[in-house]
Amino acid sequence: MMYWNNHGMNGWGIAMMSLTTLLVLGLLTAGVVLLARYLGHATVQPPARTPAVPPAAPHTEPRAPETLLAERLARGEIDTDEYRRRLDALGAAHWPASG
Repeated sequence: MMYWNNHGMNGWGIAMMSLTTLLVLGLLTAGVVLLARYLGHATVQPPARTPAVPPAAPHTEPRAPETLLAERLARGEIDTDEYRRRLDALGAAHWPASG
């Protein structure tokens, strides 16, 4: 009874043994990979989330018009001729016209 089929294995037996071996190895590999992922995620902290709304800007006092004009010139929004014209216009607005 120990050796059936003339002391050997037929084609179906070899195929089933090969498929079973591959299935067991695949399940073992999947188990190791899932365990490694689970243990890897458990130790890593997620990055801190940034707030959705930026903090409000602190209340500042209104700046002088000459300062705003100088900042626009420094940023390159206006050229020097425009700066001088607007600065002269601001100076004329501070002094009432005589007459």
